[in-house]
Amino acid sequence: MKNRETKKLVALALSAVLALGMLAGCGGTTATETTPAETSAETVAPAETDAEAEAPAATGGSVYYLNFKPEADQAWQDLAATYTEQTGVEVKVVTAASGTYSDTLTAEMGKPEAPTLYNIGNASGLKDWNDYALDLSGTPIYDERVNDDYVLFDENGAPKALGYCYESFGIIVNTALLDTAGYTLDDIKDFDSLKKVADDIHARAEELGFDAFSAPGLDGSSSWRYSGHLANVPLFYEFRDDGVTEQPATITGAYLDNFRKIWDLYITDTSANPTSLASSTGDESEAEFGNGKAVFYQNGDWEFANLTNPDTFAMNPDDLAMIPIYCGVEGEEKAGLNSGTENCWAVNSQASEEDIQATLDFMYWVVTSPEGTAMLAEQFSGIPFKHAAASNNVFGADASEYAANGNYTLSWAFNYTPNVDSWRATVVTALTDYSADPSDDNWQAVVDAFVGGWEYEYNVVNG
Repeated sequence: MKNRETKKLVALALSAVLALGMLAGCGGTTATETTPAETSAETVAPAETDAEAEAPAATGGSVYYLNFKPEADQAWQDLAATYTEQTGVEVKVVTAASGTYSDTLTAEMGKPEAPTLYNIGNASGLKDWNDYALDLSGTPIYDERVNDDYVLFDENGAPKALGYCYESFGIIVNTALLDTAGYTLDDIKDFDSLKKVADDIHARAEELGFDAFSAPGLDGSSSWRYSGHLANVPLFYEFRDDGVTEQPATITGAYLDNFRKIWDLYITDTSANPTSLASSTGDESEAEFGNGKAVFYQNGDWEFANLTNPDTFAMNPDDLAMIPIYCGVEGEEKAGLNSGTENCWAVNSQASEEDIQATLDFMYWVVTSPEGTAMLAEQFSGIPFKHAAASNNVFGADASEYAANGNYTLSWAFNYTPNVDSWRATVVTALTDYSADPSDDNWQAVVDAFVGGWEYEYNVVNG
């Protein structure tokens, strides 16, 4: 299955075979701001491309992009500088810190110089920001989309936010370490086999020089991997069974025993101290994996660029793979990866006409120019635009291969989470307490936060 040539051939097939829902958002506080060269007196049109529609020239406006993804900050800063150099149009990129985007967006939108381009995560988020989201109908950027799977429409059917990437997450594997431990990917087909391998590696950690799982940190920079991404697994199976197609007022938690199985494995087969996970960060977890101290690391295909970057961890792409998050559900040997998006561009409809036009021109250039498409492919893997560049991201190729082999994709069921930041915070608090003392009573508190918290937050939002 892991033949890299095969994976390259199917890497772009994902958009045709993945069944996605609309998405769920996370939040921000300002971390990085860079303003490229000042706007010149005469604005130059973006460079021509082979795209079907040519973007119109901006006329005196500028762009302020509030970036959603911290891991792509430098890439956006560099691309913005390139665009300014080519066109004379000022593009300012501000990147929100992980986990607080909603707060940053609210704060920045209240300023005189508000973002002209920002992220909306899901249909619920669109309700909050609909008055500030431009109708993208008929714009060149909208005409570049491959389909409507990645578009957020308002209640009147107007396209207000446009997905610029789709992503997959699961358990990232260092196959070289796995081989050193005496196993291959073929040895892992479900939860029981994953547990058998992980238990053995953990038992021999001192001898091997590495452990099974990197730290399942519950610090704010890391907890979204579990209150959001891991939580998607039981939500997906529950919603699949119940035929859920819109945000439910209540959930049953039917698969939370399965959630407990995989969480117990994460906090047991690791070198991390389960009593101190509240202060364990995402960077620490990634470094543990990237430096060869752990075989398994739950995260997504967006980490490929950083893991393989010569200036960071310089991992060999041939030693990387992504497998499903197994948790003991019947039939999970046919599971694939969790695939979807929470990255949808919206244009601030309250901005000046000049800034709106400049922003639309920039967006179009990003998805059609050689520079823009190359950056998107490197950073985000799956790009739902007609002129998307091929990606060398092996995790995206894994997602495509699972789907092409008939494995079912776990769509992003957490897109329906009500009042997402508050709900996740409650779940994280309960998980933290359970991890320090994994008793049945403390697990019941996790269940209460998961199920009872859902109903509570739904009522807060919907009255």
